[in-house]
Amino acid sequence: MTDNYPLDAPNAYPAAEIARAWQRERPGTPTDSIEIVTPLWRLAKLFADDRRRVLADAGVDPATLDLLSVLRRAGTPYELSTRELSRRTLVTAGAISQRVARAEDRGLVTRRAAADGSRAVVVTLTEAGHDLVERTVDQVLTRESELVASLSPDGRAVLAAQLQELLDEVSRVARQPSVGG
Repeated sequence: MTDNYPLDAPNAYPAAEIARAWQRERPGTPTDSIEIVTPLWRLAKLFADDRRRVLADAGVDPATLDLLSVLRRAGTPYELSTRELSRRTLVTAGAISQRVARAEDRGLVTRRAAADGSRAVVVTLTEAGHDLVERTVDQVLTRESELVASLSPDGRAVLAAQLQELLDEVSRVARQPSVGG
């Protein structure tokens, strides 16, 4: 049984209709964000669900691919400290520790103490990890390219710039106390 809530699955329930319903039911409530935020939430869910399916077919989970991808993008020798991994993946040190442990168990990374005598831990991509990320990243990016293929190259560039601008501003504002709270 589904409840037909707009974010549970793709449907024809447009964000404009949601905004109109709130305007009718609660005149004066700000609804100007609904036609932006609702499609973004729906897109995020659709992209995440699709990525999970692609990764499941490839035999890797999103967290592991995230870890391996960050190491791969770091360039030769494909290693970073756990602190830097945490910063680049936007997850906690504890989550990085768990991701590294799982990937290490699978032979995808190794970890060692930093050579400088500090307590830092350095994580290095193994050959098996490198092979996995090389195979998987092509599958993921090819699929995601298919998903945005309806946009022209110029449309993609404009949307990418607008989304980055919005992300930067939301990141800044989200760190401040809410006006109503």
